[in-house]
Amino acid sequence: MVLMNNNVAGFVRAQGKKLVNGDGEELILRGVGLGSWFLPEGYMWKFPEQGDRPRKIERIVEELIGSEKAAEFWETYYDRYTAEADIRKIAEEGFNSIRIPINARAFIEDGEPVRFRGNNLHRLDLCIDWCRKYNVYAILDLHGATGGQTGANIDDSENDQPELFTNAIYRRMTIDLWRQLADRYKEEWIVAGYDLLNEPLPDWNAALNSELMPLYRDIVKAIREVDQKHMIVLEGAHWSTDWSIFDEMIDDNTLLQFHKYWNNPDTESIQTYINDRERLNAPIFMGEGGENNIDWYSGAFRLFEDHDISWNFWTWKKMDTINSPCSVNRPEGWDRLVDYLSGGERPSMEEAQRILWTYLDNIGIENCTYHPEVVNALFRRAPVRIPAIFYGYQGSGIGYHIGAKADRNVGFRVNDKTDIRFVDSEREGSNFQHNGGRPWTMDQRLLVQLGAGDWLAYEFTSGNSGSGENVEVSPFGVEIRLRATVESGSWSGLTVSLDGWQLGTARPSNAEWTIVRLDESVMLDAGLHRIVIEAVDGPIQVEWIDIV
Repeated sequence: MVLMNNNVAGFVRAQGKKLVNGDGEELILRGVGLGSWFLPEGYMWKFPEQGDRPRKIERIVEELIGSEKAAEFWETYYDRYTAEADIRKIAEEGFNSIRIPINARAFIEDGEPVRFRGNNLHRLDLCIDWCRKYNVYAILDLHGATGGQTGANIDDSENDQPELFTNAIYRRMTIDLWRQLADRYKEEWIVAGYDLLNEPLPDWNAALNSELMPLYRDIVKAIREVDQKHMIVLEGAHWSTDWSIFDEMIDDNTLLQFHKYWNNPDTESIQTYINDRERLNAPIFMGEGGENNIDWYSGAFRLFEDHDISWNFWTWKKMDTINSPCSVNRPEGWDRLVDYLSGGERPSMEEAQRILWTYLDNIGIENCTYHPEVVNALFRRAPVRIPAIFYGYQGSGIGYHIGAKADRNVGFRVNDKTDIRFVDSEREGSNFQHNGGRPWTMDQRLLVQLGAGDWLAYEFTSGNSGSGENVEVSPFGVEIRLRATVESGSWSGLTVSLDGWQLGTARPSNAEWTIVRLDESVMLDAGLHRIVIEAVDGPIQVEWIDIV
């Protein structure tokens, strides 16, 4: 396994099933997406369907404050939504990469030949400069191709159709756009790669799937005419989950990308991509996942780490949220805009301008509410709570040992066959919605039940080991929520070790849920650590381990 470090040095390239940097060192990308910057998404603005994509949001802003003020609004928006302070904070947190979603319509004029317009190309150049300054790789992601590659709001489609695949002009423009971007950045090593199309062709447009690989080949051919160095990033069909389109590799420097939302964070859920890594001898990338609760994050992103899979979290910043690092504070009166979009009374121009300009003030990172607990969950970095079900994903003998395996299937970690039980929830689950989807939540608690001699391992990190600097680390303690079962003896408990050193024994007082704190404080060096819990007797049930 690659230990967590920055490793940002020189051009990224695929080498067999691994990524390596310019020094030939193995690399795992750990990043965040800059969602809603160059492609504003309505759900991140808390807007209803009437404002679900850039062209609709632009139209409503112009209706409310006029074309001149609207132009001023958007110039300020693009300047502030992602600024140097954002990239600096991303680097300080230990991320080594960002994914920059690009909407073609925000960069180029309508029609052929492809001509850049406005100031967004300059802003992209600035962002890449900041990435070089703070040692963060940048992935260019064509999130909204000309004509649309999905036929949905996420690509700013005009007619809710994937017209990129049905209109020859749009196809040529997309190929030429990538040729020009590649020519512009061909010597820019801090650009890790080119993500050709975001989430193309959902299932209801699967009749066009046969057009996807030919388009990829033509884009890659155009890129390679001007740029031989940069890595190509390819996404599967159906929200980047269907890899059946990948019969063979079309370029020997390619990273294959999948996305993951709202389902079990277990090996079974990504096994097909792991299999394809072997089949195609190519590195793989979880290029977009998130929009859930921090319990899910602490499992899903450790899952990727344990399987040596690069990852990128969606998304860095959005309005009024607790499940992204940066929460844009909702301006006073924002509901007036939401009501108007839904058919309510129109606010005056003066009121609308006041609300929108407050929003512009709020989007700078210095004015956002910051949630370090989200970042801690992604890196599984202390302080962090780890649900007991998210023990190591490396397999039996490394991530866990279970003597008597369960003979039933609860639909989670099926291949492990550990005795995982559903227990009615004692707390409300966290339900987050993204584009109408329903996430995997903990409305019911999944618990692990251990018999004598069974053990589970949990890896976590301490300090910012991504910075490469020495980090002063505070003492930490360990809390465990557990209970004995009716069948358990009075001496049931767990021995707890940290990096091979015994911390003590956690014993519940009875069959009621108990939080046991091991009083011994430990000083943790920056880097990767491992806690192992082992049942002294049993059965004993465990809900979570908290590094506090």
